[in-house]
Parts: sequence; structure tokens; C-alpha cells
Amino acid sequence: MQKVATVIIHGLGEQDGNYASETCKLINQKFEEKLYGLIDDPLSQLIIEPICWSKIFSCKEQFLYDNVLDNHLNYLKLRQFVIKYLGDAIAYQRVESAQQNYDMVHNEVSKALTALSEKAGNKAPLCVIAHSLGSTIASNYFYDLQFKLNDVNWNIKAHTPLERGETLTLFYTLGSTLPLWSLRYIEKDFNHAINIPSQSINKFYPKLKGEWINFYDKDDILGYPLKGISDGYRQAVDEDKEVSVRGNENGNIKEITEGIIEGWTPLCHINYLTDKNVLERIVEGLVRTWKHVNDI
Repeated sequence: MQKVATVIIHGLGEQDGNYASETCKLINQKFEEKLYGLIDDPLSQLIIEPICWSKIFSCKEQFLYDNVLDNHLNYLKLRQFVIKYLGDAIAYQRVESAQQNYDMVHNEVSKALTALSEKAGNKAPLCVIAHSLGSTIASNYFYDLQFKLNDVNWNIKAHTPLERGETLTLFYTLGSTLPLWSLRYIEKDFNHAINIPSQSINKFYPKLKGEWINFYDKDDILGYPLKGISDGYRQAVDEDKEVSVRGNENGNIKEITEGIIEGWTPLCHINYLTDKNVLERIVEGLVRTWKHVNDI
């Protein structure tokens, strides 16, 4: 049977290698529930590969904090937050140098796709779940593959259809910063969004329906609808879906209370990756894709 490949790309802020453990657990649980009775081992059909790219910037950001922020400055904790969050967005920008942070981040995406190709199969349909700045990273990465392959500068390994983005089927952006990124360009230069699904998908899975769903919370000051960016995005994005993210509501009373408070404030930006309604919608797409490619 053909497995489905999924990559998770985190957003702003320093993350450790376990940042997506709860997300993977919840997705696997929902995926298994929906395929219960159809096959003996549903979880063998879904391969998830989280990417932790913040490690590329963490040492530089810590150096900046240790050597620039003197104790006489006010709001040190807030300044640390600004360095770790806004610093990511600034560091990711393209610059004129031999080795760009942009390319180093994209190389982490490339390595994850290689791992997925080996575990799920080189023609596995690909789902991308991207949070916050991660949605910008994913968009840039697949844009370079789809439209600028001969110009890409990072040391990309793209030997299989999955690695080349040819099987890209599902794209879920969560609390996306793409509209802010568009400010770097005049409108006509930010009008061409990536193709979801890939234009090559019919070579492998005829009539497979892809989708780009963008989730946003109206209380989230960092996440925005995408269709209003340009005509190109209006056509490319299937839905700007408003949600009220609360994170994982299955925790203890303290965790649930904190989740409710965060859900009603700009702090809700951190909760998309464990929100049950967001993940339920994503799993629906994963299950539908798996059934199609396996003729079930």
C-alpha cells in the first residue's frame, strides 16, 4: 500500500527537537481512528517528519543577547523575546553572502524530504503542515522548486519525485506570516503563489484532489488570511479558515485554563499545532488522500 508523507515546519521562536511530539501524537491518533477496521496497522501508512530549523539561529541569537543586552537596559525578558522571535524573521532574509541563512534553513527542509522519500516511498503524496514563519519557509522552498529550480543555491538533494516537490498534494498553513512577508515586494512580484497540488501530481495519481487551507485566529496578531494578498493567492488558496485555537484541551486543569486564556489573547499564536479542530481538518485531508492513492 502507498503511504502518505507529512512534514511539519515550525514557526517563530526557539524550538527543541520535541516541539512536534504532541502534534504527531494527536495526528496519529485521529488518523488511526478514521482508518480503524480498514487495515490492520493504520499508523504504518502515515510517515511524519518534523523539521527543527531554529537551531541554525539559536547560537547567534544567544550571542546577541549575552553581548549586547546590558543589565542597565529595561525589559530584558521582553527584549529576549524580540530577539528570538523577530530575530528569526530577520535572520531568514536573503543576503549577499557565500552561505545564506535562507539556504541553510532550506537545506533542513531538503533533508526532511529525503528522509520521507526513503521511509514513505519516492512517489508518496506529500502533505506540508507549516506554522507561522514556517509557512513562509515552505512557500519559498516549493516556489523555488516549482519556478526557479535552475537558480536554487542551497545544496539540495532532489533525486526523487517527492524530493522535487512533484507529489506535493496538501498544504496547511497555520497562523501564517506570509502577508507580512509580501510587504517586501510590489504587488505584481508577489502574485504568483505555489501550485497546490503540484502540476506534476497527475503523473502519479490521476484526479487526486489537493488543497491549501490557511488557518487563522482573529485574536492572533501574527497570523492572517491569505486570499487578500493578491489575485494569485486568491486563486491558489482554497480556504482561509477562521478558527479559535485553544491548544490541547486534554491536559490537566491548569493546562486547560492556560489554554483558554491564551486562546482569547494574541498568545494564541502558539496553539495551532495542538488545536483539535485544526488537526481534525488536516487529518481529514490525509485520510482522503490515502484512500484515493490506494483505491479505497
